[in-house]
Amino acid sequence: MGVGVDVGQGWSVGGLAAGVVRGLARRHETLATVESLTGGLLSASIVAIAGVSGVYRGGLVVYATELKSQLAGVPEDLLAERGPVDPDVAAALAEGGRCRCGADWGLATTGVAGPQPQDDKPVGLVYVAVAGPGGTRVSRLDLDGGRDRIRSAAVIEALRLLAERIHAAGTDDAGPRRRGG
Repeated sequence: MGVGVDVGQGWSVGGLAAGVVRGLARRHETLATVESLTGGLLSASIVAIAGVSGVYRGGLVVYATELKSQLAGVPEDLLAERGPVDPDVAAALAEGGRCRCGADWGLATTGVAGPQPQDDKPVGLVYVAVAGPGGTRVSRLDLDGGRDRIRSAAVIEALRLLAERIHAAGTDDAGPRRRGG
């Protein structure tokens, strides 16, 4: 089941990004991003935060389907079978970014921003995924609006999901793990 998102619900991209950066810094953990439909918008929101260099390892923008495999390590057979807009692809993107960038956390976006459906997937169908020390979580979003609104809402929801997972990880274990540099 998807989550309907109203980008006017009070979430601030800057506030969410700052909270994520602070949370990761407190835990001495690192982050990598892999983006498709957001095309760098997610990483730009993260690097806008002062002090991010201590936690952000880097990111990949893999807009073309073949780059999802070549750069982010998504299995080619998964992409061939299901296409790029799929929850398992989102998970593989997050895990691939985490691994390829040597980070504790990987955050990924994939979906259809429009204006036309893609491979029988409707405009507004988005998957965001977080891969971290406690496993991988994928969230399906069914978003309304034009391209800009869908892409912005995807960034907000990706950051919100990461913040939620960081908080949960802080209560699940005795302390931080250091993976990336």
